[in-house]
Amino acid sequence: MGKFITFIYGVLAYLIFLIAFLYSIGFVGNLIVPKSIDSGIETAFLQAFLVNAILLGVFAIQHSVMARPAFKKWITGIISPAIERSTYVLLSSLALLLIYWQWQPITTVVWKAENEIVAMILTGIFFLGWFIVLLSTFMINHFELFGLKQIFDNLKNKQSQSTTFQVNFFYKIVRHPIMLGFIIAFWATPLMTVGHLIFTVVTTIYIVIAVKYLEEKDLKKTLGEKYEEYQKKVPMFIPFMKPRK
Repeated sequence: MGKFITFIYGVLAYLIFLIAFLYSIGFVGNLIVPKSIDSGIETAFLQAFLVNAILLGVFAIQHSVMARPAFKKWITGIISPAIERSTYVLLSSLALLLIYWQWQPITTVVWKAENEIVAMILTGIFFLGWFIVLLSTFMINHFELFGLKQIFDNLKNKQSQSTTFQVNFFYKIVRHPIMLGFIIAFWATPLMTVGHLIFTVVTTIYIVIAVKYLEEKDLKKTLGEKYEEYQKKVPMFIPFMKPRK
């Protein structure tokens, strides 16, 4: 694949990610988008539960498998290393778009904030969660995280170097602020339906398991003692909580 084609591929992957990310705000928050977590044709509970579980499972498998070092080593033997991250971003975004497209609502209400002030506070916390997600990506390297740095370096015939381990801003409070932001955004809603609750519970469990048993394990292997010391000082998700030894 030529450098220019690689560059175009990476930019398109990033644009599709932006669409998926922005749509996710509307999807989870039932805002503006044509199909959200609580809209669409409602089917039998068991059918909706199974379909939604499969959709979330597809995303979880893709997201976890492609992020592992062994898979990265394998895939870069097939495609250019410059687009490895872009490919991960593209397929993750497509998996999310599949969820938005095929999600089946279960609209039985679990809770509803009748008080307008409470509803506004929960909506504000919802947007705060997304703000934490986005801002946290820039506190490491947003452009490397989503593959743009790699394709720019490749276009300029420059060897792409990974960003060194740094602890900035939110990362001094929790080790995984991006994931914390998602959890906050998913739970903070003035109207919680059964479908939304299933989505939130499943994604929260996935985040905790994937981070604790997969991502942290890889980070310790890659960064060694630096990351182990970081683990001792900074909690995983809950701010100001003393990390477990």
